[in-house]
Amino acid sequence: MSFLHETLTQTVAVGEKRLTVDAAIVAKLADMAGDLAINLTIAAVIFAATLFIARWASGVTRRVLGRLRAFRHDQTVLSFAAQVVRVVIIIIGLIAVLQRLGVQTTSIIAVLGAASLAVGLALQGTLSNVAAGVMLLMLRPYRVGEVIDVGGASGTVQKLDLFTTQLSNANNHKIVIPNSKVLSDVIINLTGQRTRRIEIKFTVGYGENLKDACELLAGVAKGHAAVLDDPTPWTGVTALLDSSVQITLHAWVKVADWWQTQSDLLQTGKEALDAAGIEIPYPHQVEIPYRDPAEKD
Repeated sequence: MSFLHETLTQTVAVGEKRLTVDAAIVAKLADMAGDLAINLTIAAVIFAATLFIARWASGVTRRVLGRLRAFRHDQTVLSFAAQVVRVVIIIIGLIAVLQRLGVQTTSIIAVLGAASLAVGLALQGTLSNVAAGVMLLMLRPYRVGEVIDVGGASGTVQKLDLFTTQLSNANNHKIVIPNSKVLSDVIINLTGQRTRRIEIKFTVGYGENLKDACELLAGVAKGHAAVLDDPTPWTGVTALLDSSVQITLHAWVKVADWWQTQSDLLQTGKEALDAAGIEIPYPHQVEIPYRDPAEKD
């Protein structure tokens, strides 16, 4: 009987001990879950605040730089600087979030430092685009709103950011070109100057008076309101073709007037040649009947 009582006492003691250990584990898990929930909530608040601050700081940067005389009308610098500020703040915010979640950012930085060669090779294209974007901002071969041609793609510059240059062509197509490709290719800035030359090539017959034709076309250019007086319009014979003589017309206009004035001069030049009775040749085909050599007259 005493043995049974002793055994029962030991069993109860073991059970109480296990209950105490289980209660401690449950309490510890509850504390960990509570801490995790708090850290996740704070991390979410930090991330949301980071996005808000990044947007606010980029707007402040744009407004502050916009008040400076040097950058007031330069949307390229304003957009680029605002994006740099936004990216930097987001990176700082992400580091703060990781630290709040208990991630040792110093260890991550050390690992990234040890693997810098691999990371550099993996991000070679991205880093080259960023470096090219900075160089484009410094060299300023074009600005937002100007029309450029890069590698056969032409359009109006809409945006220059850290990685790409965005264009919009005449058909309103969005063209995105990596900055590294832009910097390494030939850039033709079609509207980088205040004036632009129109070049139109007309053809007249070999039997026509070339001097009269040149004077007539020059008069057409001088009579257009958008054509500048200086430099004065020029015409001259520039080629002797198979069935016609080529006369080239040069006229200078403001950049904004280039497209419409070129169309006007093409039309009025052709109409003036027609009115003066000056022939504008067009390709002719001569039909030669086939005759079998075996046939006899």
